[in-house]
Amino acid sequence: MSNIITLASLRISEENPNHHLWNNNGTWFLHYTIYPTPFTKERIRRSLGTKDVKIARDRRDQFFNQLSKQSAAPVGQVAVA
Repeated sequence: MSNIITLASLRISEENPNHHLWNNNGTWFLHYTIYPTPFTKERIRRSLGTKDVKIARDRRDQFFNQLSKQSAAPVGQVAVA
């Protein structure tokens, strides 16, 4: 049996303040990709529940901050986002 360690990795474009944000008919969504196995990927879109881009950026940043805290958790703990 093998042990798999999952680490969060985040690519951010300094030139784009709306990275990972997607506007769908006025509502902002968080858009990112996960890799559940080494051979598959899944695109995730979550509504941020706002039409205000500044609030959307704050909610995106909170989400990624929480994700980074969870990825720093000791091995054996499972965190669900």
